[in-house]
Amino acid sequence: MQLTNKVQLADKIKEAIRDVPDFPKPGILFKDITPIFLDPKLCNEITDAFCRSFSTSKPDAILGIESRGFLFGMLMASWLNIPFIMVRKKGKLPSKTVSQEYNLEYGTATIEVHTGMIKKGWNVLIHDDLLATGGTAKAAAEIVQKCGAKVAGFTFVVALDFLKGEEQLTNYSKNIQCLVHY
Repeated sequence: MQLTNKVQLADKIKEAIRDVPDFPKPGILFKDITPIFLDPKLCNEITDAFCRSFSTSKPDAILGIESRGFLFGMLMASWLNIPFIMVRKKGKLPSKTVSQEYNLEYGTATIEVHTGMIKKGWNVLIHDDLLATGGTAKAAAEIVQKCGAKVAGFTFVVALDFLKGEEQLTNYSKNIQCLVHY
């Protein structure tokens, strides 16, 4: 995708994103991506932008982080004709899991993947809607490595650069793609 097209796509995405002040708590300006899903053409453009960058070295699977990471993650997996694997919050998966705890500003959380979903030696792309501090994506990368696979890269629709989340991820892959930066 040419630079001009990337800039145009970023502008379209920013135009669609809704700012919600004081959510989930006072002082936070929440970037709501849900209006993007009202525009199927824009959804196709986003999926296409991510997938074209992997056309020569496509990953073996896409790992989508709950829950908004499922949306474009599944679309990308379908476009690339590769498996899609869900990363869920602890206690949401019904079978044996591989889990990873990570830090939040107010405590810890745990994410999980069903055992056996990530195959040893695979190159796995990790996708979520938004990159903030990078904690959840880093935990997902740890799960990928626990399973004997490699992190092929990370994709995010939006990055909040001031939270420096990318710094948490570069040890796993330098291939970090964000379509919109704030």
